[in-house]
Parts: sequence; C-alpha cells; structure tokens
Amino acid sequence: MHVSSAPSREHGWMSDTANRRSQDQALLSVRSLSVEFGKGEGAFRAVKDVSFDVQPGKTLAVVGESGSGKSVTSLAIMRLTDYTGGRITGGQVLFRPDGGEARDLVKASDAKLREIRGNDIAMIFQEPMTSLNPVFTIGNQISETLILHQGLGGRDARQRAKELLQKVRLPDADKLLDRYPHQLSGGMRQRVMIAMALACNPKLLIADEPTTALDVTIQAQILNIIRDLQQEMGTAVIFITHDMGVVAEMADDVVVMWKGEKVEQAPVRDIFAAPQHPYTRALLSAVPRLGSLKGQPFPKRTPVMVMDGGVAKPVGETHEQNTADYTKPILQVDKLTTRFDVGKTFFGRVTHRVHAVEEVSFDIYPGETLALVGESGSGKSTIGRTLQQLVEPTGGTVRFDGRDMAAMSQGERRRLRQEIQYIFQDPFASLDPRHTVGYSIAEPIIVHGLINDRKERDRRVHELLEQVGLQPQHAKRYPHEFSGGQRQRVCIARALASNPKLVIADESVSALDVSIQAQIVNLLMELQERKRLSYLFITHDMAVVEKISHRVAVMYLGQIVELGTRRAIFENPQHSYTRKLLSAVPIADPQRERAKTRIEGEIPSPVRPVGQEPAIHRMREVEPGHWVAIETDQLRGAA
Repeated sequence: MHVSSAPSREHGWMSDTANRRSQDQALLSVRSLSVEFGKGEGAFRAVKDVSFDVQPGKTLAVVGESGSGKSVTSLAIMRLTDYTGGRITGGQVLFRPDGGEARDLVKASDAKLREIRGNDIAMIFQEPMTSLNPVFTIGNQISETLILHQGLGGRDARQRAKELLQKVRLPDADKLLDRYPHQLSGGMRQRVMIAMALACNPKLLIADEPTTALDVTIQAQILNIIRDLQQEMGTAVIFITHDMGVVAEMADDVVVMWKGEKVEQAPVRDIFAAPQHPYTRALLSAVPRLGSLKGQPFPKRTPVMVMDGGVAKPVGETHEQNTADYTKPILQVDKLTTRFDVGKTFFGRVTHRVHAVEEVSFDIYPGETLALVGESGSGKSTIGRTLQQLVEPTGGTVRFDGRDMAAMSQGERRRLRQEIQYIFQDPFASLDPRHTVGYSIAEPIIVHGLINDRKERDRRVHELLEQVGLQPQHAKRYPHEFSGGQRQRVCIARALASNPKLVIADESVSALDVSIQAQIVNLLMELQERKRLSYLFITHDMAVVEKISHRVAVMYLGQIVELGTRRAIFENPQHSYTRKLLSAVPIADPQRERAKTRIEGEIPSPVRPVGQEPAIHRMREVEPGHWVAIETDQLRGAA
C-alpha cells in the first residue's frame, strides 16, 4: 500500500452537516491545501491536499518527521511560502478572526496579508536568533510591531513592550529592553519571540518547533508560558513539533503528517490510546518514555517500528544491555578543572573567568555508558572536549588505560586521539561538504596509518558503512545527498574507523526525529555490545538517558551534584536539581496529570571575577555507588 492511495484516518467520522457546522465555528479552516516548490519536471509537491480546522482557544498539534510537510503547511497559512520559492497550487485557507464571514488567505492581497500577519495571526519560529534582528535592541523590535499594527506612539509602545516581557516572565524587563539578542540566552530569546508574537493579541498563534533546541527545564517554562497566555487571552494555537511528549502536554487535537499528506486526525487522547494509521503507530512506538525501565538494573534495546512502503515493520529485538565490566576503569577523571579567561583590562590583566568545570571526578569502565546530563552552561560539553584534547584543562588528572594524559609524549597523545573518538551534535557541520563520505570515513584510517593499502582501506570503509546500516555504494556520495539520520550514521562510522575504546557522543541524537533517534540509540547499543565500546553520552534528554545509560552524572554549574546507577538516579533521585530535571520532562501520555510545580529562572552564569572562586560541593554516599552533593543555599535556589 502506498500512502498516496490511502485516505487519512479521522476518528469518529462526522456527518456532512456536522462537518459543515464545525467548519463554520472554526477560527481557521484549511481545505485541500497543496504547495509545490520548483517548476516543470523538477517540481516537488511538499504538501498534498491537506485539510483541518482550528477552533477558537484550542491547540492543534501538527506532528511528523522532517520532510513531512508540517512546517511548509504553517508557512503556507500565512502565505510566507511566496517568499521561499514555493507556491500554493490548490485549496483554501479560510480565516474568521471575528467569527463572521471567512476570508480566503490564498486569494488575499499583499496589503491585506500585511495587515493580518502579526496582528491577527502571529508566528514563533524554531530558531529565535535568526528571527530577531541582531542590530536592533529587544525594545525596538517589540515596539516596531506595536507602532506598525496598533498605531501606538514611541513611549506607549515601549511601556507596552515592558509589560509584554513581564508577561512572559523575563526578569529586569526595563534593562532587557535596551539589550541586543546576542546578550540573551536561548530560552530568553525564545520568550522575547513569544512576547513579540502576542504583542497585538492575535487570534491565532503558530508555534513552529519553538522548544526543539532548548534544555528540558527551559522547554517546560516556554510550554507553561504558552499555555497560561492561551488561557488568559483565548488565543488558538497551531503547535508544530515532532516531540510526542510536547503533543501530550499541549494539544487538544492532533494532525499527523507523512510525506506531505495528512494521514490521521483525532483528539489527542484518541491518538495516543488508539492510533489508526501505521505511521502514527510507528511514531508513537519510537518515543522514549520516562519510567519505562522501572525496576530494571540495565539499559534495554527494544525493536523500532519503521515504515516500509505503507506498512509499519518492527526492526531489531529486545535485548538487555549488560555489557559493562567493572573490574578496572578505562578512564579515570580526578578533580578535572577547566576555566577560560573572558575579561581583560586595557593592559591585558584578566578580570573575569568562565568556571566551566570545577573539580569533577568520575570513572568510565569498558563496555559502560556514562551519561553526563545538565542544562546548557553546566560544563558537560567542556568535559567532552577536554577529554578529546580539544581544550586544555586548568587542573586535575585524567588517566586513560592507567596512563596520565598530562605525562604523555606527542606520539602517545596522537595514539590517544585514535582511541578516543567524538560524535558531534550536528553531522552536517562536522562532515566536509567537498569530500565524499567514503573519504571522510577513511580519513582517520589514513591519519593514524592503520591501513596503507588502498583496496584494503576501501573494503574497511564499506564494512563500516554496513555496520551502521548503510550501503557500500553510499561511500561515493556527498553529505548533502543524505538525510540527517543517515549523516549521523556516517559520523558514527567515521568515529569507529580508528577502532576506538571510548566514544564521546555530544548531543548526538538531540536534533534527530524521534524514530531516527530511536534507530541511532539502538545502533550505538548494538555496536557497544559487539565491540565492547565505552560511551560518554552527553545530553539533556532524560528519556534517552534512561534508555541507553548504565550510570548517570548530573551536572550543575560545572560540578557534579549527583552520580549513580541509572536505576538509582531515575527511581530514587536525591538532589533537588535532579528532581527538577526529571519533573520538567514532557511525558507522552495525555491521561497523565500535568505537573503542578512551576519551573522558574535560568541557570546562573559561570562567569566570575578573578579571585571569586566557586565553592566546591562536598559529596556524600547515600547508598553504594550513589553519591549526592550536600545542598547549599545556591543549589537549593537552582531547584
């Protein structure tokens, strides 16, 4: 069965009369919308005959993987596809801002669209840094919307901008008005975007992946803000995402898209309780669910549902990941400290330092996955780069296979780079676009002089591609010819090329669609069992951590605040910051009651004046192998 020949599944078919009544009451009705890019034989139909309604004050989630057409649909509603090389080839977008006669936005003039955009329909984009103008202050950018659409004067617009920043819970709104986008954190920038979007009290808010790149605690704050403002202002929301946990938390109704088509639509509880379309079932089966391994001592591989034509098929098997050998550690980190000088006087005297990592200690054993978790700025990526010799440590000792890294010769350090490999978050940025992926995979083999014979080297590259689920013929392709998940597989193959003992995976699955993420996690676990690999798994995704890790280290402001087995951390979290991280994870279950606790504030800055050293937390062992920092007032404030 090919998907284009299958009708979309809508639970509880309505009569034509009821359907018309629903359309008449809807704030927005999308009817048979089609969008194409390109012309002639090269034309690509990104959206195919999509229809749905958005009711006043309700949230409609549009879900699907990259390439499913969900973002193109949202852009077409506002006719922004006109500026991105796309064109609407059919259908209607009927908008009723006042509940009266519908306006078809597909046929609206540019002048009418300018009036509607920002005023009646507003949009929050995925990456706020590219949506905010870097040369204007935050206050100027919010005021511009108010002056343009509401006709306010400069002083009144600034006062209203301040009120909007306070409404989205940004501290020191007065000062923030005069700051530039680069002076704000990612979570703060996203809240500024929400303030701008809500400046004119729009009837419809379109949120396109607004939390995908954010830490779990900041994501929870953003979702709370959108939910509260929606209740206060009665705004309807179209929420575009591939995170099913967010869907369960936010949505009233769900539209599932696949390959440009709507394949299913239903109330959120029906979608999770009884998904009808094979793709919806595959999407939900791939979601890592927090608490799914309760009572189990080891991580577990589980089958992943993948689409084969129009049919969902399970790939892989259920397997306990009992691979760790705790006889002798392969890596020993003792009081590792990494600092960066950031402020200097005119005469070159250092005034401020970033205390990125402060006296961190942990071990990693053969065949073990240690997950390093925490928010942005906690120091977890700095640890990974320090171990890979990309950053020089300020203090402490790192031993690999019993050898002190600081005492190694240049030759030994080169050998160490072969034994410790790195998988970066963005595979496209870490692959050279000018070279084939075969060359990129072969490069470590050439650099470390592992195989000199060209034919043998090519055979090894083909073998590595097959190990990560690709084909030998893929070696001749370039990075842009692969999907995001395939590029990450190429990066894993390159990391394995030098036969490493330790692989540092730095947010290596956080940017991937949920089904691709599940496949990559299973692949990493399979390779660990086959090759006895050790992983330092750096991430902020707690649900993935529960699935893949043997032990977990929780970081806050450059220090470990809790360290223990996966089971101890997830089933018996002792530190308030660990509990905060776990409570912020959106659970893919709409039946579950939403958390009543409010997560406020952001992680403090690790920048300190010279001479003001941070206090080092003392650790206590609450049970064998489970260590927790003794909480201070500063740490309690974090939670």
